[in-house]
Amino acid sequence: MSLKQEFELLRRVPMFAEIEPAKLKLLAFMSERIGFDPGKQLMRQGDPADAAYLIIEGYADVMVETPAGPVIVATRGPNELVGEMGILCDVPRNATVCAKDRVVALRISKEPFMRMVREFPTMAVSIMQELAQTVASTNNQLSAALNEVRRLREQAGIAA
Repeated sequence: MSLKQEFELLRRVPMFAEIEPAKLKLLAFMSERIGFDPGKQLMRQGDPADAAYLIIEGYADVMVETPAGPVIVATRGPNELVGEMGILCDVPRNATVCAKDRVVALRISKEPFMRMVREFPTMAVSIMQELAQTVASTNNQLSAALNEVRRLREQAGIAA
């Protein structure tokens, strides 16, 4: 894939749309195109957050380790970013991301990513909106799971 193609891919992603072309080309230049076969990990829960990945093709499952085993909490696809939360919060990965099928992604290292966030407030706002949607979705899933647990307890005659 050429630098121009990677630039065009980045430009189509809403959070990168407002970045001036010269800086977006620099980001594309500093990014690395990587392929992942089905079942391969893009990142592992607990590892240091050193990059974000923009999925170009394919789908990846976002999984969280629990005492009962891994739970898929989301699936990400083309033009979606994964791994940005660890970079933004400067914390270890909070989930494992695994290729569901063949995934091609742009690996954006922490420093250039953070530089773009600092220089372009619209990118920061876009990331905040996406993170807020993720939190809202997670809250909805948690609420539904708790309601199901309550229902099952009532059905079994177990006190809450």
